[in-house]
Amino acid sequence: MDDCIFCKIIDGAIPSYKIYEDDKVYAFLDIACDAYGHTLVIPKRHCVNVLDCDPDSLAAVINAVKTISNHYVNDCGFDGVNVFNASGKAAEQSVFHLHFHIIPRKNGDGLEMWPLSGKRDIDLQSVCDKLALK
Repeated sequence: MDDCIFCKIIDGAIPSYKIYEDDKVYAFLDIACDAYGHTLVIPKRHCVNVLDCDPDSLAAVINAVKTISNHYVNDCGFDGVNVFNASGKAAEQSVFHLHFHIIPRKNGDGLEMWPLSGKRDIDLQSVCDKLALK
């Protein structure tokens, strides 16, 4: 896609700090520099997000997420990783090319990744009744 910044990175029109690449996936460091090693994992085939991604591309991306995450923990000295994705504007997706974030973590690193607003009064049974696949 001509106006997609991630497609331009894949094509080499915009430089990146490549972490991993195979025939279906490209992974690179996020230039935001908000966390050490913050990595973005994207399919080479353009899709907007999880909701429109074909199963083969999605599987390739999540397998790469696992490979990179294992490498960070097993080979690079991290204790764990956060993996997250935003799909859709309402979910705060900012670049409309599917991507997963990997944040390598160390015990006691001081990063707080769960800024939730606290417990809410939610009837879990009614939520389950509405959302369960039938």
